Amino acid sequence: MKKDTSKIVEELGLSADFKRFYNENKEYMVTASLSQMLEELLKTKGLKKSEVIKSAEMSEVYAYQIFSGVRVPERKKLLSLAVGMGLNLDEVQTLLKCAGYSPLYVKLPFDSIVLYGIVKGLSVVDINGLLFEYGLDTLG
Repeated sequence: MKKDTSKIVEELGLSADFKRFYNENKEYMVTASLSQMLEELLKTKGLKKSEVIKSAEMSEVYAYQIFSGVRVPERKKLLSLAVGMGLNLDEVQTLLKCAGYSPLYVKLPFDSIVLYGIVKGLSVVDINGLLFEYGLDTLG
């Protein structure tokens, strides 16, 4: 059974002993590298790298470097990959955190548009169109 983040945070606040809390929740901790997480998502969702890269509107060489762990992408490029993979919002937020980036925040215009695109299942091209329409940087 999977616990959502808010449940784990609640348990953390109620715990009198961190070691016990950690031992009871370590299976929910994110310990994979970004490239490992991307590979797991590809496997879980039955996706091919080449299809994801095309959907992400990304350079093949650059994307394969991300998948292999040679490069850590900037936040916008990682979001392009996430959209290209068709990840849900929770998966996108986890991926961002795993890479050391802040999660999407609805009160920021750029993030708000990307959130909208993810929730509505928009493509990278469609999200970029909205970002451009509002005078914001595109995903790339």
